[in-house]
Amino acid sequence: MPDPHPPGALSSPSTARNREPILRVLQSCLPPRGLVLEVAAGAGEHALYNAAAFPDLEWRPTDADDQALASIAAWRDHAGTPNLLAPLRLDASDPDGWPIDRADAVVNINMIHISPWSATEGLMTGAGRLLPPGGVLFLYGPYLEVDVETAPSNLAFDESLRRRNPAWGIRRLEDVTALAAAHGLALAERVAMPANNLSLVFRKA
Repeated sequence: MPDPHPPGALSSPSTARNREPILRVLQSCLPPRGLVLEVAAGAGEHALYNAAAFPDLEWRPTDADDQALASIAAWRDHAGTPNLLAPLRLDASDPDGWPIDRADAVVNINMIHISPWSATEGLMTGAGRLLPPGGVLFLYGPYLEVDVETAPSNLAFDESLRRRNPAWGIRRLEDVTALAAAHGLALAERVAMPANNLSLVFRKA
């Protein structure tokens, strides 16, 4: 990650902790070439790191937030990574308004629990429409699972999220997979990650 931070670029300590485990999963599921759409790219640090790791993929970061878009642009301009495309404004909850009509893979990191359920609905609608057969939707974050004990830290995190916004919260994995299936996206892989998170790999039928 370039350092010092360029003006306008945001940084999250959690990115430095989880980017390598996420990258290892992405290396096992992303296509060798094509276009990756990252929905809700936030500060842009994951986009920068992953674009550099996949030089044969075009990486298109997007977000709905002005500050996030400015941060992504600042990191991109500072690093000069040639396959990291300019950020686009994209509201996950409004798939009809997405400024892109195709992608070979869709990546979404740490959005589902800090957004209304409508954002997840939009994400699945959009990914189901854009992806080709066999195309990958990659999700990362915490989930509640049937028959899997939830870590106390995740229960506390869920409570804190719902206090901040009643529409937020850690989602039940079966709800997410059922919604994905309704859009032709089948769960192909579940990978346990550090800090009680999961990586989920869906493939388009």
